[in-house]
Amino acid sequence: MSRILAASGSELINPGIGLVFWMTITFLILLFLLKKYAWKPILNAVEQREKGIKDALEAAEAAKKEMQNVTADSEKLLKEARAERDAMLKEAREIKEGIVSEAKAQAQTEGDKMIKQAQAAIEAEKKAAVADIKAQVASLSLEIAEKVIKEELSDKKKQLKMVDDMLGDIKLN
Repeated sequence: MSRILAASGSELINPGIGLVFWMTITFLILLFLLKKYAWKPILNAVEQREKGIKDALEAAEAAKKEMQNVTADSEKLLKEARAERDAMLKEAREIKEGIVSEAKAQAQTEGDKMIKQAQAAIEAEKKAAVADIKAQVASLSLEIAEKVIKEELSDKKKQLKMVDDMLGDIKLN
């Protein structure tokens, strides 16, 4: 047994030329077959895998950029919407203030107009009252004058004296 072990041990250590030759031929045939039938498909698969990974990375980068653009666009739109909202609120406040101011001015104008109308009505009533008082005073004056004249004319001496006084007042040209 030791010889078998020794013989097989020496063959492993010192292989024969024939074995090396056939191993080399087998290796070259295997290498040729691998190159012809397996090497290209394996390289193609590796290249396709590499291309797929590269495309996936590019797509991921493009998606990331697109997300950044969308985020920037949405922030821009949000800012624009806020600015537009603020402008609309400002415009609404200005319109409100204008309406309030216009209403105040219109109320002031209407108030002034009503005051003028009331003053005109008061003035008209005052004039009517003064005219009425004048008429009453004139009427009373006539009644008083009539009574005075009746009393003065009741006596003949007084009548003659009055006629003389009146004639003396009249001057002839």
